[in-house]
Amino acid sequence: MQASVKWVDGDTFIGRSDSGHNVVFDAGSDSAAPSPMEMVLMSAGCCSSVDVVSILKKAKQDFDHVEVKLSAERAETAPRVFTKINLHFVVTGRDVSEKHLARAVQLSAEKYCSVALMLDKAVEITHSHEVVEREAK
Repeated sequence: MQASVKWVDGDTFIGRSDSGHNVVFDAGSDSAAPSPMEMVLMSAGCCSSVDVVSILKKAKQDFDHVEVKLSAERAETAPRVFTKINLHFVVTGRDVSEKHLARAVQLSAEKYCSVALMLDKAVEITHSHEVVEREAK
């Protein structure tokens, strides 16, 4: 895997993946795009969400909304690395099994999410989840 990052102006950069996708980063105080650390946090959430959605689909769960709410703490001094991250999954659907959701989150955390597993070497990562019952239409 390869990628490049080019400086645009001020604190704005554009990353380009080897697959041809562009992402804007902004590290300034008036940022118009996520900072590199925000991108890392969101990447962990996306990676784990892909796993949870896939596992819930395989378990034939009736859901129509999956959101992961991410919270993180950072070191007070440079380098301001993440010290703690929590991924809280909220799944909305009809009769979604809490047991299936717990298992999906656990499998992502322990086996599948390469981003979170890589970060877990240096960061305390926790997971939580909840099922929200969708009202009948």
